[in-house]
Amino acid sequence: MSEQRPGPGIDTNVSHVARIWNYWLGGKDNYPVDREVGDQILGMLPDVARLARASRLFLNRVVWHLAAEAGVRQFIDIGTGLPTVDNTHEVAQRAAPESRIVYVDNDPLVLEHAKALLTSTPEGRTAYIHADLRDPETILEAAAETLDFGRPVAFTLMGILEFIPDDDQAYGIVRTLLGGVPPGSYLAMFDGTNVVHGAASDRIVEVWNASGNAPLVLRTPEQIGRFFDGLEIVEPGIVPVTHWRPDTAAGAEPEPVDAYGAVGRKP
Repeated sequence: MSEQRPGPGIDTNVSHVARIWNYWLGGKDNYPVDREVGDQILGMLPDVARLARASRLFLNRVVWHLAAEAGVRQFIDIGTGLPTVDNTHEVAQRAAPESRIVYVDNDPLVLEHAKALLTSTPEGRTAYIHADLRDPETILEAAAETLDFGRPVAFTLMGILEFIPDDDQAYGIVRTLLGGVPPGSYLAMFDGTNVVHGAASDRIVEVWNASGNAPLVLRTPEQIGRFFDGLEIVEPGIVPVTHWRPDTAAGAEPEPVDAYGAVGRKP
């Protein structure tokens, strides 16, 4: 595999979550250090690659539901990651061409690729904010330049809150975000758990946190449920992402993965 030339602010000597995730998804926006850590984790638990793919499909199904069935036309995708197939704006605008999407990430490599996220239907609009989840007020202020906060907004936080190890801070971030949008808005998210693989998932977190990446924490389904306090949780509730309205034949039960997610509506 030929190496791409890194842009300014990109450290290719330290692995990075977005690039490792990109590697697991079969992308090319990664470096040897990312593949080394990615392979180390895959060697411990090959199911991680399936989790990566399953969580991406969860995002797609959630966005389609919100745009096509719930009537949402405005999205804030926080922790965007590197562009891949069926990004949030592509799914939303396929269902409703007038949809507006704001992407948020603090990774310089994602910033370099942001132009791939800024395509849009003529009726809709996309924007990119280089900001940190830990500063939700800045995110809301910047997103207001693209979105109308007098109308419902859907937040997607896919596998990003697990990088806020302090529970009180993580719950506070979500409360601040939801406090800035009107009734009828939605929260859609997932976080990693150890429900399926137990000690193996815990060991992966140890390896990950020792690799120089931003430290992460696994949460129980009950802890994940607290992010939805005060919201109306959409069926089927807080479940493994593979079990959230799966695109499978009747009677076929998909295998669970160690990522639990849900969708909730602000009443």
